[in-house]
Amino acid sequence: MLDRPGAVEAVGVDAGVAAHYGDPHREQRLLAEGLACVDLSHRGVVTVTGPDRLSWLHSLTSQHLTGLPPHRSTETLILTPKGHIEHALHVVDDGETTWLGTEPGAAPQVVAWLDSMRFMLRVEVADRTVDYATVGEPVRAESVPGEPIAWVDPWPGPVGDTATYGPEEDHPGSDRPWREVLVPRSELEEFVGDRPLAGTWAAEALRVLAWRPRAGVDTDHRTIAHEVDWLRTAVHLHKGCYRGQETIARVHNLGRPPRRLVFLHLDGSGHVLPEEGADLTLAEGGRALGRVTSVARHYEDGPIALAVIKRNTDPAAVLASGSISAAQTLVVQP
Repeated sequence: MLDRPGAVEAVGVDAGVAAHYGDPHREQRLLAEGLACVDLSHRGVVTVTGPDRLSWLHSLTSQHLTGLPPHRSTETLILTPKGHIEHALHVVDDGETTWLGTEPGAAPQVVAWLDSMRFMLRVEVADRTVDYATVGEPVRAESVPGEPIAWVDPWPGPVGDTATYGPEEDHPGSDRPWREVLVPRSELEEFVGDRPLAGTWAAEALRVLAWRPRAGVDTDHRTIAHEVDWLRTAVHLHKGCYRGQETIARVHNLGRPPRRLVFLHLDGSGHVLPEEGADLTLAEGGRALGRVTSVARHYEDGPIALAVIKRNTDPAAVLASGSISAAQTLVVQP
């Protein structure tokens, strides 16, 4: 939808869709009020069919998927053998097909890995990104038969037999309804219709305010789910073995993660914000304690960010990225 009036294309991971349509704060307000939708057609779409699909995915990933009812949304993680987050999958089944939403550009990798794990099971995996576009909506309703299939974000949960590393009550994510509708690309314009469009800047600001981690943005090659409080919606603690399960269990049972996600209110007195990936230190200087992962301008809260820092960092300390100071709010308890 980059042909819509005022559209400015995003850069980086969200390239290919609009960052905004000329007025990011207005778009954000419309999204927060439930009036706008977001073009996320750069996200990947993978399907798994066959009678063994749910039990097979259950055996490979972090969430309990056996017996998942039709049109019941959940999410699961593909982990490395050492338990680091590799992919996050948005999962919903329609009774015949399991639909998996992926981060932009990740669908071919997900398909290749799943295909390598098929063996003799009755499953078929396909990359359907060229056929289906994703539309984000500030809605918490599951789809029903006859409607386009939709994934409803379970954040902040908690979901099932799991654990939380941050608050269960008064979590800011509770105020963020969100779903992603999978629409045939030929029907995208008709589906959006005359609804106002918001860009990814608006959607990301609401995600950051909700402390919602994003794979490949708030994670790196070392991230384990505990560090970003992702057990709460994507990990079942007693579902049996899967790749990376040993790390999940060991850290949960025996200790705390080495790093922790933190929410930052940034000094907005200047016009410059830190770059994503920038180092964080104590305000008085010193060695890097972590890095900024997501940065946004919220229409009410101003400049905000998520960051991953060393677990033993003083929760009361004022942090800084270069000359920009940052007050931290605990997401994951130290």
